[in-house]
Amino acid sequence: MNSQDSMEQYLATLNEPQRQAVEHVEGPLMVIAGAGSGKTRVLTFRIARLMELGVEPFQILALTFTNKAAGEMRERIERIVGTEARSLWMGTFHSVFAKILRIEGQRLGYTRDFTIYDTDDSRSLIKSIVRELKLDDKLYRPAYVHGRISLLKNSLISYREYLSNPIFLAEDEAAERPHIGTIYKMYQERCFKANAMDFDDLLFNTNVLFRDHLDVLNKYQHRFQFIMVDEFQDTNLAQYWIIRKLANVHRNIGVVGDDAQSIYAFRGADIRNILNFQKDYPEAVVVRLEQNYRSTQVIVDAANEVIAHNLNQLPKKVWTSNPKGELIKVIEAWSDNEEARLVVDDLQEQKLKKQLPNGEIAILYRTNAQSRAFEEALRRAGVKYRIIGGISFYQRKEIKDILAYLRLTLNPNDEEAFKRIVNFPKRGLGNVTIDKVLVAARTEGLGLWGALKQANRYLKGNTLSAIEEFTLMIEAFRLMIQERDAYEVATEVVRRSGLLKEYYEDKSVEGIVRYENIQEFLNGVQAFVQDPNREDKSLSAFLQEVALLTSVDEAEDDEEAVSLMTVHGAKGLEFRQVYVVGMEEELFPSYISSGTAEELEEERRLFYVAMTRAKERLTLSFAKKRYIYGNLKDRTPSRFLQEIPPAYLDWRGSMASSRPNGDDTKAHLASAIRQYKQNQMPPKATSYRPPADFQPSDIGLVVEGARVEHKKFGFGRVLTVEGSGDGKKATIQFDEVGQKTLLLKFAKLRVHPND
Repeated sequence: MNSQDSMEQYLATLNEPQRQAVEHVEGPLMVIAGAGSGKTRVLTFRIARLMELGVEPFQILALTFTNKAAGEMRERIERIVGTEARSLWMGTFHSVFAKILRIEGQRLGYTRDFTIYDTDDSRSLIKSIVRELKLDDKLYRPAYVHGRISLLKNSLISYREYLSNPIFLAEDEAAERPHIGTIYKMYQERCFKANAMDFDDLLFNTNVLFRDHLDVLNKYQHRFQFIMVDEFQDTNLAQYWIIRKLANVHRNIGVVGDDAQSIYAFRGADIRNILNFQKDYPEAVVVRLEQNYRSTQVIVDAANEVIAHNLNQLPKKVWTSNPKGELIKVIEAWSDNEEARLVVDDLQEQKLKKQLPNGEIAILYRTNAQSRAFEEALRRAGVKYRIIGGISFYQRKEIKDILAYLRLTLNPNDEEAFKRIVNFPKRGLGNVTIDKVLVAARTEGLGLWGALKQANRYLKGNTLSAIEEFTLMIEAFRLMIQERDAYEVATEVVRRSGLLKEYYEDKSVEGIVRYENIQEFLNGVQAFVQDPNREDKSLSAFLQEVALLTSVDEAEDDEEAVSLMTVHGAKGLEFRQVYVVGMEEELFPSYISSGTAEELEEERRLFYVAMTRAKERLTLSFAKKRYIYGNLKDRTPSRFLQEIPPAYLDWRGSMASSRPNGDDTKAHLASAIRQYKQNQMPPKATSYRPPADFQPSDIGLVVEGARVEHKKFGFGRVLTVEGSGDGKKATIQFDEVGQKTLLLKFAKLRVHPND
């Protein structure tokens, strides 16, 4: 059988819309792929068909959001067209553009061996800058500042543009954080001097490269004759501009996505990219994949009913020819702990009844904090589980220590790696010595490596000897890079650095685990080197792959464990049985992310994603009471439950006498939610204007009974104060606008002690 006959056989397995998308060749294409509609098959077969038509694999650029998705697609394509599929430019946005920056980065002043900073590195650097500027580290928390810088980069706003924009500066003044721009500037300068980029720089700098070096842009525009983008609804501005620039010559851009599954606005994803695609490419062919192959009719129809409440969406009607299936179970519990017990009881019942393996079951929640009760209930029941999205293998201390040694070996100007390991294992080097090295590196223009090599200019005695010994060790490691593969270098670094000895001699339980993790790390490097499909086995290639792993890529394959994860973490996955827990107002939808119509629509899309992870059975649960900041509080069922027609629901719970059934379900929910919404009505208009000398008081002064003043709501009396830290909030009866509950970290209240 020739390859053409083979391709015909593959095409024969597709439905009509899938085939239409696969057979499209010239011009823009948008595939609107409903949940479970087989979009991966469409992407795979379309790329394979292009290659069958004579397109060279290196002329095809395929972009995904996880390495796992890219790997699975490449394997499928290889089964169809053979090993030439290995020459495809296929991978995540970050991995593909990191590859281009390795090749072209010298145009921007970087070497090929630039370091990729992870979140911890970035926040550590920001923390150092805040300390140097003598700023309040509570006001300029590293996580907050890093998040702000990340969103700016994903919106293609440089620190120069930021510092010259009066609107941004005024917003910072109003937020009492006037130095954000200065921190952003220093952060970028430090990264550049350290020959380092963070995740967002990989996209930001690719845009700069294509903007400022048209010959480089022209090179890749002509190389990539066909561009395909998976999960297009999750792209941000930086990603979209790269794609548009690259597609400008051939205009053979194919995007696949589902606006109903756009759930990453908090990371900068812009749903307008998919909603406006036809405006940007008026000649685009639009194909709708509306047949769901994953879920039962009940689940598909109920999910359609929910998402229909969103106004901003592309028209489509997902359907399935699968069996009708079971009704969606609703578990109503008295408390969050009872919710966990009832869910696990139901889970065990289903396992016995259907011989259901643990690996086909998932418990999904809106926030990671909800996992505790379910972990405890599963442990008590003896059910094995895994948490996806927790601390990953490569984020463990001992592994980050090894990676820091390897990073410094490859890039001796990496300040964050240097700070982490210069005195671990201990070499008698304190913060004063380390600061002297860093000051010399920055103020004398030496760079970190130059400062280390010339340490005798500013150090002496034992500290000088220790630094010189450390420098010689790193230099020896660097000499190995040219001659040895990643495994040989890593093995030598672990041994000669003293890390292996440090953890081997620690006989505590933690020490033994860390020693075992180091061995497992080396096993991983060995597997990387021995992979027959991998051409580049260098340390540089290994470090880049590790730096760009996503949480989905790192999830351990354990078919015997129930999966616990946030709904965000479940994107792209499927299970025979899914429990979506915590279906309560202020939890799902989240009180943080439902303040505007746009935010509420994203929360609804998130619920749609949760529902459509289930293949055979979907269970929704909520509690009547839940512990909030240590206090048991009344809860209201989620409005999303009301959006599911009662005909699709089967109520199960601990409160048989009060449990609604049949046609009473909707009325029961509507009454509870109506009461909730009345309590959450927006404030009445007020003419209050704060005085010019308004200054907020310390939140510690906000106590029950205190008379307070708010810049917008005016004067009021504090009724209750609850919670602690960032979660501390107060319920206040305002004179003009009524009762409001405010988070004190944002409320900025002025206390009037004499009133």
